[in-house]
Amino acid sequence: MSDSRIQRRELLFGMGAASLASTSFSGALAQKAEGQPMPGNAVLPESPAAKTGWAIVGLGSFAIGQIIPGFADARRSKITAFVSGSPQKAAQLGERYAVRHLYDYANFDRIIDNQEIECVYIVLPVGLHAEYTIRALKAGKHVLCEKPMASTSQECAAMIAAANAANRQLGVAYRVHFEPANIEARQRLAKGEIGDVRYGSADAGFNANPDYPPHQWRLTKELGGGGSMYDIGIYGLNGALFHLDSEVIEVSAIYTSPANDPRFREVEGGLSWRAKLANGCVVQGSSSYCYSYVTRHHYQGSSGALSMEPASTYYDNDLFIARSGQPKALINTANAGTQFAAQLDAFSEAARTNTKHRTPGEMGLRDIRIIEAMYRSADSNGAAIKVE
Repeated sequence: MSDSRIQRRELLFGMGAASLASTSFSGALAQKAEGQPMPGNAVLPESPAAKTGWAIVGLGSFAIGQIIPGFADARRSKITAFVSGSPQKAAQLGERYAVRHLYDYANFDRIIDNQEIECVYIVLPVGLHAEYTIRALKAGKHVLCEKPMASTSQECAAMIAAANAANRQLGVAYRVHFEPANIEARQRLAKGEIGDVRYGSADAGFNANPDYPPHQWRLTKELGGGGSMYDIGIYGLNGALFHLDSEVIEVSAIYTSPANDPRFREVEGGLSWRAKLANGCVVQGSSSYCYSYVTRHHYQGSSGALSMEPASTYYDNDLFIARSGQPKALINTANAGTQFAAQLDAFSEAARTNTKHRTPGEMGLRDIRIIEAMYRSADSNGAAIKVE
């Protein structure tokens, strides 16, 4: 027998296994195959029956392209119902994902009788958030509402009051709080890796196409809420407050919409803003429906800088750090796509324990109050406005 065959045999069967010398290769493997004990530290998905049931309200491109696929990786959450104004779309998705409970907006309140629905995800245009959130809460369901929470702070307050009255949890879908690169940015800033943060910037926007259906409702006051700051700029504002773990005490802003642009007859197309934080840091940013797509954060500290670009995309965010005297370095983090399943499972846990979600309704109300202050400032030619 050659040396190579001896080495192969020893590798497969182990030293001293002479009794197996005449056994065939496949037979030896069959005899050696044994079940392994359950790893003690494994994080296992729950059985389908034990997972928290969700109804998805609104089957637009974001729900179909990101939210629904996120359930495939969720360990504690499953889809049990679809709600749509298109019976054909709901039926097609129901068949694809084995979801048998289908509702439309007229019979939506019947979810009160469906015990398989524990949580409701509102993925409708902003102008409909308050109505359907409150209806779902009155039906006894916990609600995760897409951002921005609503069109006005009054609507936000009414949503919170409805959650309290129903003793149910209300969350706002600020998914970047569950996204690995954003979490890493917050942790590194908190550790002082760039020293004391003195300045930050946050830009978010895209060039709105009035012929593209997902953009059309954003350009109307009734459904879009108010303009770019509500829809895309809120990522910069909320992200900065998350990263820096502070609150806004004063803002100023000016409009940057192009003159006579027909897209912006009802809502503003751009806002340049500045916020003074309670921790002494100043953050400025921009929000726009008029420039090419960007989502970017930058923080300048006493001993370095940290930046993210892109910062809040669905599947590809980059984090960089540059310490004094050293070149900028890319920080590797986990897959950004995990943010959807992580957000769903975190809210399922909040619902089960009836405890506050990581991004509760109160956070959504805070951000809308800040945005309203920004618009008051812009209406007053950039005057500084205290945030109550």
